[in-house]
Amino acid sequence: MIAGYVQCGKPKEAVELFKQMEEAGESPNEVTVVAVLAACADLGTSDLGRRIHEYLDKCGYRKNVRVCNTLIDMYIKCGCLEIARSVFDEMEERTIVSWSAMIGGLAMHGEGEEALKLFSKMTRIGIRPNAVTFVGLLHACSRMGLIAEGREFFTSMTRDYGITPELEHYGCMVDLLSRSGLLLEAHEFIKNMPIKPHGVVWGALLGGCRVHKNIELAEEAIKHLQVLDPLNDGYYVVLSNIYAEKGRWEETARVRRLMKDRGVKKTPGWSTVTVNGEVHEFVAGDGNHPEAEEIYQKWDELLTQMKPRGYIPNTKVVLLDMDGEENKVQVLYRHSEKLATTFGLMKTPPGTTIRIMKNLRVCEDCHSALKLISDIVDREIVVRDRNRFHCFKNGLCSCRDYW
Repeated sequence: MIAGYVQCGKPKEAVELFKQMEEAGESPNEVTVVAVLAACADLGTSDLGRRIHEYLDKCGYRKNVRVCNTLIDMYIKCGCLEIARSVFDEMEERTIVSWSAMIGGLAMHGEGEEALKLFSKMTRIGIRPNAVTFVGLLHACSRMGLIAEGREFFTSMTRDYGITPELEHYGCMVDLLSRSGLLLEAHEFIKNMPIKPHGVVWGALLGGCRVHKNIELAEEAIKHLQVLDPLNDGYYVVLSNIYAEKGRWEETARVRRLMKDRGVKKTPGWSTVTVNGEVHEFVAGDGNHPEAEEIYQKWDELLTQMKPRGYIPNTKVVLLDMDGEENKVQVLYRHSEKLATTFGLMKTPPGTTIRIMKNLRVCEDCHSALKLISDIVDREIVVRDRNRFHCFKNGLCSCRDYW
């Protein structure tokens, strides 16, 4: 039943059932552990996962490769990269799944160089990569802007290992080229694919168009996305944002009307932070939390320290046609990741890492703010958004740049 809940995308129910099992006096076996660790990974909360980790050490289950692989995956998805690496390093036996999980995890956390070093070590000892390994490598190259290396890995898949690229690999290459500003090449790459591109491939091009402000190719991408993935609100929002950043409010409104006419609803943004085992969820402008007043007061205190360090609210990311700069600033100050971070600082001891899970992409203003806050409070702040992990520490982020 626990595994069934996980497979059906209901990790909260899986964890609840596991707790009921414990209360009933039943001890978990390897199968149970793998399932509940997967649920913890989906939820992005490591508290229960750490407790299970301790149980595994006591019961000797750590010799089970599948259990260890799931443990690595759980820690990676919860933003605990160092612990995941220690589990990996302590394994007596590693499979290609172990290596691929660690390579992909390093890439996801912005540790692209370490991911490539681990791949070199893997191949030196004779472990043959698989398709998943190359997804991690291509992600690493994309995050680091390593165009030549990415091209070589993509070619090497077939040439050296006989692995036929799948849609995810093509998507990674389009992402690499698009992020690097090679939008026309990325477009040609899509047109020359031997398999039909899906929404994620065109979505990667669309994301690059937003970064490099190419409206013409963005409109081309959205034509395909409206057919391939017509109910995905994210693509419409990106195009709308591209128009808004250029001040083309009529086109922005047209995209919003199109969404309404097609029944596409914008996904509300939320962020969660776990404190003492309890998950606290925030939405933008949240005033319903019982400690909302204290949270806003704490945020104002942080602002007084951020501004002398150069923080200027980036109202360009408020992609709404609203009057008054001050109104836009207030919208920025109430973004969910800022509220979750502030609450975490209030409720956890000094030096504790704050871990935030967000369902949408972190905005540019929040990215700048969290870098400053990490330095001011001398804390590590780890944010998992819909694209990747951002590890803020000493005023820096693990990513090469915001994008």
